[in-house]
Amino acid sequence: MYIGFLDSGIGGLTVLREAIKVLPEENFIYYADTLHAPYGIKSKEEVKKHVFNAVEFLAGKKIKMLVVACNTATSIAINEIRAAYPFPVVGMEPAVKPAVEKNGTTKKRVLVVATPLTLKEEKFQNLVQRVDSMHLVDTLPMPELVEFAEKFIFHEDTIIKYIKEKFSKINFDNVGTLVLGCTHFPLFRECFKKVIPSHVDIIDGGEGTVRRMVNILKTNTFEDNQNKIEKLTFITKKGGNISFYVSGKKLTDADTLKKYLGLIER
Repeated sequence: MYIGFLDSGIGGLTVLREAIKVLPEENFIYYADTLHAPYGIKSKEEVKKHVFNAVEFLAGKKIKMLVVACNTATSIAINEIRAAYPFPVVGMEPAVKPAVEKNGTTKKRVLVVATPLTLKEEKFQNLVQRVDSMHLVDTLPMPELVEFAEKFIFHEDTIIKYIKEKFSKINFDNVGTLVLGCTHFPLFRECFKKVIPSHVDIIDGGEGTVRRMVNILKTNTFEDNQNKIEKLTFITKKGGNISFYVSGKKLTDADTLKKYLGLIER
């Protein structure tokens, strides 16, 4: 059986990359809703409609688990998805808790960068209220990074210029941790490193999501459906399979597929 991954575009590949490292023999379907990306600047109602269309597609593929590898989709729809479908659903959560715990002794600030919709949603606000008793968390929307990623714009000059502009009013002497609160943002980790001081840690929620996946797999018994798996696009080194879909259509274009695989393997 498959583990389904869902994102507005290519950002969730950063989470899939971590999952393949830990679960190389599993079979994955990755759904990139690029037709409707980016999610983070749209209305809540519009995003929810697109997310449920994608989940329904993946449910039809007999998945045993769904990973909503998108912070925005998680923040607005995760509870309703869990209520509507029988399989386990794992969402994304910005790594605010570990950042606050780490900075608790130093009292350094925690800067969370994400999409506007993620930052203003109740789920994120409740998370911060729950874990940030010392009021260390600051937020900054950086939606253009999603658009750069979806257009495969990774030129350092372009990205670093944008990051510097967005960070121009941040005093990083007072910041201890930068939280990448969108799955697209780890694709630019090296650019972030070149802009911020070396004492600032950079973390994201990918590893925590994969840990939750592993725990679910350990504590659940799934029907053996291996014989029903279709011929897939890419085979991992240890035998697992990955199939890519773009807004409901299987990805067969060689050049685009090469770009997807390149982001997993980088």
